[in-house]
Amino acid sequence: MSDADPDALSPSGEPLASAPPLVAEPEGRSPDFSRGLVTAVVQDAGTAEVLMVAHMNRQAYEATLATRRATFWSRSRERLWQKGETSGNSMRIIQVRLDCDGDAVLLLVEPAGPACHTGARSCFVAPPPGAGGVGIPAR
Repeated sequence: MSDADPDALSPSGEPLASAPPLVAEPEGRSPDFSRGLVTAVVQDAGTAEVLMVAHMNRQAYEATLATRRATFWSRSRERLWQKGETSGNSMRIIQVRLDCDGDAVLLLVEPAGPACHTGARSCFVAPPPGAGGVGIPAR
């Protein structure tokens, strides 16, 4: 694995001279798919906001690396799906990070539109506590 991805682009679409590697993991390490799925946490690379959580099997992980587009395994539809395939709200992968146990990945992305199927920027937008949301606890 090289130190930099020669095809990496900045958020503005300009090539990066010394871009971080696409996959930030030790050489030869990959997610542990022995139980089928791993958790994929999706974070905006520019703002660090957590946008969504999904699941990946080996095929989804490999498709994500090959296309630089967030691809997941839909448990409800029982098939691969690329984020934005129907909505147009795709996610370009900036970097993939593997957690210490290999059972989760962090996708740093550049989103093209909202992440949530409700149209919200993030799936983690909670309603206020009075409306049944968790909210921020009182001190």
